[in-house]
Order: sequence, then structure tokens, then C-alpha cells
Amino acid sequence: MSVAVGQSDNSSEHGSRRSGGREARRALRAAPLAEDIRPVRPGLEGGRYQPLSQNDLERIHEAVLTILETVGFANAIPSCIAALTSAGAMLGDDGRIRFPRRLVLDTIGGAARNFTLHGQDPRHDMVVQGKKVHYGTAGAAVHLVDVEKREYRESLLQDIYDAARIVDGLDNIHFFQRPMVPRDIPDPLAMDFNTLYACVMGTTKHIGTSFTIRENVAPALQMLHAIAGGEENFRARPFVSNSNCFVVPPMKFAEDACGVLEACVEGGIPILLLSAGQAGATAPAAIAGAVVQAVAEVLAGLVYVNALKPGHPAIFGAWPFVSDLRTGAMSGGSAEQALLTSCCAQMAQFYNLPGGSAAGMADSKLPDVQAGYEKGITNVMAGLSGLNLVYESAGMHASLLGFCLESLIIDNDMLGHCLRCVRGVEVSDKALSVDTIAEICLDGPGHYLGNEQTLRLMQTEYFYPAVGDRYSPKEWNEKGKPDMLQKAIAEKKRILATHFPRHVPKAVDDELRIRFGNLIHLPRRSMGF
Repeated sequence: MSVAVGQSDNSSEHGSRRSGGREARRALRAAPLAEDIRPVRPGLEGGRYQPLSQNDLERIHEAVLTILETVGFANAIPSCIAALTSAGAMLGDDGRIRFPRRLVLDTIGGAARNFTLHGQDPRHDMVVQGKKVHYGTAGAAVHLVDVEKREYRESLLQDIYDAARIVDGLDNIHFFQRPMVPRDIPDPLAMDFNTLYACVMGTTKHIGTSFTIRENVAPALQMLHAIAGGEENFRARPFVSNSNCFVVPPMKFAEDACGVLEACVEGGIPILLLSAGQAGATAPAAIAGAVVQAVAEVLAGLVYVNALKPGHPAIFGAWPFVSDLRTGAMSGGSAEQALLTSCCAQMAQFYNLPGGSAAGMADSKLPDVQAGYEKGITNVMAGLSGLNLVYESAGMHASLLGFCLESLIIDNDMLGHCLRCVRGVEVSDKALSVDTIAEICLDGPGHYLGNEQTLRLMQTEYFYPAVGDRYSPKEWNEKGKPDMLQKAIAEKKRILATHFPRHVPKAVDDELRIRFGNLIHLPRRSMGF
């Protein structure tokens, strides 16, 4: 009987301590955390996953130098030829530009490193260096996924603005590159201008965009200067970068994109040098060969940019895609894509250049189980490989053809998990917990629920999803069997009904609308005015 009473008292004591632990945990959850102690945050250090050995890296590098020197590039526009030949490239009788290895190596040595991609709000600035990891959007999807109807419809300008507004408040999506094209604006100038307008009005995070032709850059710069408070201010803190597909794989310059590149360099806009060959179609089917071609194409672009303006900020955008060799269709959610992206991250680190590539491009048409494993595997491998800028990481479906607003919210959770994996494990004297284990086992209650270490680390070491389900089956049933997609739909509707960013003052927007008139297509009423 005495034993039973003792057990009961002990159980009561432990229950009280557990209750006290629960109360302390609730109090901690309510307290906001400083940015530098949050469990996940922008710029965590990756690089623990390395699919290529040092010998592999050196062999790829040697192959890259060989094809740049012997194969070279076709279809250079006259201004490109002038810039490259003045830097030391060779124009052959066959019209191809070839790159002596000394020129390539000297360019790599003098290229910009450790620069900042700015946000309109400085708290969103990203220092792109080493193996610091940032996740963001990108793409040129032509459809928006309507998850409630399980349908695809053409993407509109409003969808771009809405996507930017959603991303503006998602902690684990660090930058916003245009993910869709506005199919309701057929004119190329109006499309380029309004795409950028919708992006910069929708979020204070760094923006990525593209332009169809050189002439479309000037009005965009005029708009950006007005928002920044002058050209000098924009050049000091350029909050927009140009995603530039200057190459048509294999190994040909894209004439219009080269004109855009030159205008953006002149305008002080950082350049994402984007090579997007498709393995088995426009790049070798061998994964190593696809990496070789992508790296060679990007390094040619790096020579080009530095010939125009030495040290101009440029991102090593080796971005090869994968084909399903049975059909020739793109397979962005494949294991091979995850490997390609990780290899390209390693090559960027081999050259100590800021790197950007793609992950998270689900082949699945909806935010379902297939999309979850495709996005999760490709994104976590990109992060673990230390890729600086992981483009396409959220919202993308149907092998880049569809974009889903609800997926942004779901993928924000997924990217939080990826970032926690990127952060890794701290092994210190305190973390090894020898004293804590002794205290709990020898003098304490036999559990860690209310322990000081548990309470101290519960917010700084552990990531908690916003829409993911961690209820017990009983709790889940009692709460009406909540579904993650339904929660994402509700959250999307809440954000779009309430969040209308006002970082660009109305007076500035008034000035833009007077200056550009009917060129601006996004109506004020759709912006919450």
C-alpha cells in the first residue's frame, strides 16, 4: 500500500511538473524571437552534401575549359563580338567565338563575389557568398492552378501581384522572382513593364525579372529610379536583378537576351546568367556532360559581363533541366534534377562564385503527395549542397507550366524543414548534455519536459510548421479532421483579403501612373485602394 501511495504521489508530482512545463512552453511560444536565434533563417550555411569528389570537380573544370577553347559560341551579336574580342576572345572564320583558357581563368579571378542582393526593405537583403542558402520563386508558368476546381487557367497580371503579396509575409521564401507570365497582356513592352510593376508593388523582398528586348529595359529603369528616390539610390541598392537566358543551348548566344544583358549591366542591374539546357534534348544526357555544358555556357556569360563592366554583380546560374528520356518531356521533380542542381552548386563553390540554380519544380499538377516528395527531395538536396539561391523552390507545378498560390503557403512549411536540415547539428560541450542527463536521471523527475534546456531550445533549435498537421489522431478527429490543403486555401484567402503592401507611397504610385499612363495595367482597386 505504501508503495502504491508513493507511486501515486510521485506520479502527481511528475504530472505537476509536466503541467508546469506545458505552461512554460506556451509562454515561450508567444514570445517573438530575434532573427539571429530563430531555428531557420535566410543565409544558413549548407554544403554538407557533395555528390562530386575533388577529382570530379577538376575533371569537369578541365572539360569546360576545353570546350570553351575549341567549340566556343555561335550567333554573337556585333556588340557582343566587340566586347568579347576586346577582352581576348577569338572570332573564328566559322563565326564562332572561342575563349582562351587564360581569359576564362582571369575572368573568374576578377569576378564579383560576396555581394548583396538588396530588398526594398533592408531586412530582406541577401549576402550571396560561400555556401549561404536562400530559397525563392522563379519561372514563366502560363497557367495558374485552381486547386478548388482542380483546373488550370491562364495566368494573369493580378496573379503575379497576388503571388508577390503572399510571398511578402512568408518567412522561408527569401526572394521573389517572377513565377508566371501575364497572359492577359500580349504586348511585350506592356508585359515586361507590368510584370515588374506587380512584383515591386507586391513585396519588399528582392525581385527577379526578365525583359523581352533591350528597348524594354529603359522604361523599367525609369520606374525603378522613381521608386528608389533617384537613379543614384537605385544603383547603390539595386533591389531588382535580371534573369537572363543569354544562351540558347547548346552553345549559342540568344540575340535579344544579349541586348537585354548589355542594357541591364549599363543600368546597374545584377545579372543572373542563366543556362537552361535540357539533358537529353539540348544538353548531353549524361549528367556530368550536362553539368559541363551548363558551366561552360555560364562562364562564357561571365566573360561577357566582365568584358562590359569588370566586377559587375553576376550570378553563376548553371541551371540544367532533366528530360524523361521515354517521352522527351521535362522532369523537374526527378532525382536526376536534384543531382544536377547539387552538382552545379558544387561547381559554383569550386570557382568561389555566387551560385543560383533550380529545385522544387514538381511534375505533379496539384499540391499532392507526389508534389510533396518531388519538392522536398530536390529542395533539401539543393540546400544541403550549399546553393546560394534556390530558384523555383515554391509554388511550381506541371514541370514549370503551372503555378499555385496555395502551394506557396504549403511550400513555406516545406522550406522551413529544408532549412532546418541545412542548419545541421550543433555539437558543443553544452549540446552534448552530459550534465543535463545526469541531473534528470540522478536527481530529477526522469523526464526532460520542463527542463531548462528543453525550454531554452524549443524555439531556437526546433522548427514548427504553420499548416502542417501534427495532431494525434484523437485531436485531429476532434478538430474536424483538418486538411492541409484546405488550411492553405483559407490562409491564401485571408492574405489576399487583408495584405496590401504600402512600401511604395501612394504619391510615388500617382507619379508613375501620370508618367506612364495606360502602360500600367494593374488597377488601383485590385491593390486595395
